[in-house]
Amino acid sequence: MSVHRIRGSSRRGLASATLGFFVGFAGVVLYGPVATEFESAMGLSGLALGLLVGAPQLTGSLLRIPFGAWVDEVGPRKPFLVLLSLSIVGMAGLSVLLVTAYPEGLSMELYPLVFFCGALSGCGIATFSVGTTQTSYWYPKDRQGTVLAVYAGLGNSSPGLFTLLLPIALSALGLTTSYLVWFAFLVLGTVAYAALAVDPPSFQLREQGLDTDEARQRAEAYGQELFPGGDAFASVREAAAIPRTWGLVALFFTSFGGFLALTVWLPSYWTAIHGMGVQAAGALTAIAFTLPAAVLRVPGGYLSDRIGGEVTAVGSFVVVGIAALGLVVTRTYGTALGATVCLAVGIGVANAAVFQLVPKYVPEAVGGASGLVGGLGAFGGFVVPPVLGLFVDSFGESGYASGFVVFVALALVSVALSERLYRTRASVGVDAAAAGE
Repeated sequence: MSVHRIRGSSRRGLASATLGFFVGFAGVVLYGPVATEFESAMGLSGLALGLLVGAPQLTGSLLRIPFGAWVDEVGPRKPFLVLLSLSIVGMAGLSVLLVTAYPEGLSMELYPLVFFCGALSGCGIATFSVGTTQTSYWYPKDRQGTVLAVYAGLGNSSPGLFTLLLPIALSALGLTTSYLVWFAFLVLGTVAYAALAVDPPSFQLREQGLDTDEARQRAEAYGQELFPGGDAFASVREAAAIPRTWGLVALFFTSFGGFLALTVWLPSYWTAIHGMGVQAAGALTAIAFTLPAAVLRVPGGYLSDRIGGEVTAVGSFVVVGIAALGLVVTRTYGTALGATVCLAVGIGVANAAVFQLVPKYVPEAVGGASGLVGGLGAFGGFVVPPVLGLFVDSFGESGYASGFVVFVALALVSVALSERLYRTRASVGVDAAAAGE
């Protein structure tokens, strides 16, 4: 009788997933904190600037769906390494461009290449869906909430930290050297993930020659309780056929897409409207918005469990709308800072509330719905910055403030959608399920 061994442990699985996600997710702010450097060097319009700072989110959002599904076929380690490797290629290309062309030669003619390198570098953002699955398969059902909060909370912190660090590095090292250091960090982080990561037990056993059923039975002895549910793309197709899924996608477009968009756009707002330097604008964005919005997902999830995701979503989107309106009408630093903090609170809590609603409203295809909501919702991080840029092109510098009317509109639509979802509770059996518990 052959002996089958399992390498690693649940803690190692969580640690490696969190490390890989932290390394890849930093790509969200590839251009945002130093956008003014690229704007001045290349002579970018508001639209072109918005597209550039959003470039990493293009791949970082859309690749979540296919790579999340691929995990169920081959395990998480291989998809993780492919995404991080693509990010390395993108960062390498950007580094070469900066070494050879910055500053005098970095003209608008190179814009397509700079955009392409940004999009490639953003592939690491898509590790979110891979790491979520890696973490879930290593832990029992009764610990999912805790370990996923640790994974998402620590991994989500990297854009905030890099928003703080990149402007400081720019001041101390210059733009080119700063990105060369980031490139080295990405390579070392990928190597560390490769050395640390191990697939969950069932995938290891399948690799050792066991069929799916036998691998599952033996993996249960090692504590694995969650397993691939068959054809992952079938679940995506099933979820896509349910109208409620698209309502949740729209809500996450505002909340998480908005989180990504504001993380890369706010430094330019603080520089243009309030005359702050690049370093101060990056630090303020991180401290007042990005880090609080990431951390508040945890209490937001708790609040959603206590009072209901629908009520939490309505309240949080109301806060988003009021805060965004404040940024439209005010030019006072103190008021703008308070509005930004309120925006972080609303968006952070809304992110948790929306995902709390997924299993309630799409119980027949939770996995597929989670992929669509997480992937297409995050696409807002690519779509919204160019729209904000159009306000700058139309109204000049004041457009950096008036563009926040986009978030006022998104918040109003999201409040209406949340309230409409609440009215459909009976049709999906939410009340009945709650009564039976």
